[in-house]
Amino acid sequence: MDMTIRSRRLRSTPVLRKMVRETRMDASSLIYPLFVREGENVKEEISSMPGQYRYSLDRMPEVLNEMADAGVTSVMLFGIPDIKDECGTGAWSEYGIIQKALRKAKKEVPDLYYITDVCMCEYTSHGHCGILSGDRVDNDKTLPMIAKIALSQVQAGADMVAPSDMMDGRVSEIRSLLDQHGYTDVPIMSYAAKYASAFYGPFRDAAGSAPSFGDRKDYQMDYHNRLEALKEVKQDCEEGADIIMVKPALSYLDIVRDVRNTVDLPVAAYSVSGEYAMIKAAAIKGWIDEDQMICETAAGIYRAGCDILLTYFAKEIAGFMREGRIG
Repeated sequence: MDMTIRSRRLRSTPVLRKMVRETRMDASSLIYPLFVREGENVKEEISSMPGQYRYSLDRMPEVLNEMADAGVTSVMLFGIPDIKDECGTGAWSEYGIIQKALRKAKKEVPDLYYITDVCMCEYTSHGHCGILSGDRVDNDKTLPMIAKIALSQVQAGADMVAPSDMMDGRVSEIRSLLDQHGYTDVPIMSYAAKYASAFYGPFRDAAGSAPSFGDRKDYQMDYHNRLEALKEVKQDCEEGADIIMVKPALSYLDIVRDVRNTVDLPVAAYSVSGEYAMIKAAAIKGWIDEDQMICETAAGIYRAGCDILLTYFAKEIAGFMREGRIG
């Protein structure tokens, strides 16, 4: 048999396979989501996310230094307040949990890059992502509150803000208020294509942010829809978003690729709590090779077109990149 083309030639050695690898990644593209809470000397494991913890502010520098030592340079902070109210006022308080965490983090571990989630669900007594009018979130009443939260976080030291509320017009509202106060260089990473997903379950357990009634399907996207994602992305780009995020990741790789092919901005994907929990649960049962599964899923997300990956496996993935197993 005379075969001129043999695709296996380029798979013959580890050096050659890495030389011709199409998908490249490094630890600088990883963001670690971190839960901070009130209290002292607290490192509390999240039952639905084995290996992930809620940290009090005095214990927070431990995990920040772990990330820095692993080569993970960026962290996204999620706050868990002691007190909630109807309007989520703790989200923009100067003495709110995120604002205090930012000041401490910037002082204790100043070399990391700090991103903040901008939303109200952790802070409202009803668990929804905005101001209620009856039993619905009022989009236009919520917008100034979302912008106010973003401003308070930047004033406390946030390097980037990431609105996750899915209100129409939020990126424009945030950009305008930040610019008015002189924060023209602070980027916005928009949760542009955020789907109403069952994969968020463990996060809501971790952050205590499940809605007390109804669901979030009238502001988060229907998972049947593909073109709608591009509509949302286009709107956020026009309003001034600097980075576009798709959330969740694994079940939405087609959306990641669509967005990558559509925009000229960096594309982020959030591998969410349910994705993490599935891998951990199967690994605990001995049904999968955890390390191999982490590597394969991460590579798949990047291969789909992601430039930036938010993941609870950030430290592990950084290690695998350093070892040359992926990247």
